[in-house]
Amino acid sequence: MNLLILSGLSGAGKSLAVHALEDIGFFCIDNLPPALLGKFIEFSQQAQEPVEKLAVVMDVRGGEDYDGIRDALDELHRSGVEYKTLFLDAQDEVLQRRYKETRRMHPISIRNHLPVEAAIQREREILRPFAVSANYVIDTSILSTAQLRDRVISLFISDQSHGIVVNVISFGFKYGLPKDSDLVFDVRCLPNPFYVPELKKKTGCDAEVYDYVMKFADSVALADQLKALLKLSMPLYVKEGKSQLTIAVGCTGGKHRSITFARVLADYLVTLGFHPNVQHRDIQRGVGI
Repeated sequence: MNLLILSGLSGAGKSLAVHALEDIGFFCIDNLPPALLGKFIEFSQQAQEPVEKLAVVMDVRGGEDYDGIRDALDELHRSGVEYKTLFLDAQDEVLQRRYKETRRMHPISIRNHLPVEAAIQREREILRPFAVSANYVIDTSILSTAQLRDRVISLFISDQSHGIVVNVISFGFKYGLPKDSDLVFDVRCLPNPFYVPELKKKTGCDAEVYDYVMKFADSVALADQLKALLKLSMPLYVKEGKSQLTIAVGCTGGKHRSITFARVLADYLVTLGFHPNVQHRDIQRGVGI
């Protein structure tokens, strides 16, 4: 059985993730009490038509004590059941906005009469062990419904190259580091198109900005060094069994140099046989350097 345990913060997109998993053949169970996990797995394995791909959602709706989830996962280990874990996260202000827009109540708010802000912090504390140990973590803060669906599907389709999912994210340091980044490259040392009037309002997705950034010898030299690092390290990550790698490339505002270099590295990863997911986190933010 291909078993996935899905968890995450309320409002981070678990329902959308479940729909995406169902689209690729997973049988999904939402809000399963942790105490029933072992029995349900046993039942699924003994069914006349065993379930080949199963996704189970466990979160704070089943109780505010993480020990129950931990005990259920420990029981799977003792039983020799293999599984993967996926955790969905989002920034606090994004979660608060989503609750305000939908006018729904947070499950912890319902039980404990807490404001949303306090309920989110409590939920983070409860689920932190799951987030830290998860095989896959997706920050949904700036992902559209379609982007989240594509990200989830890309994790679990059967023909992933080398068995590792590679994400390349451009970002602006002024807006903070991407939460799920494994490698962070800083390209603020390169000439900045922001100070070129005709390029200021364009981005690294535009040919003029890309060509400007890459016309300098220092840019080419830095790109060559980063490519060499990836050529050396990517096979090592695959050999080590890492299932997901997020490469973050940052400049000041996340609109020019970081996007250019994210494109350069993503294109190079393709030549190495990988199929990276590319995301420009801050491209829609206000004009900045």
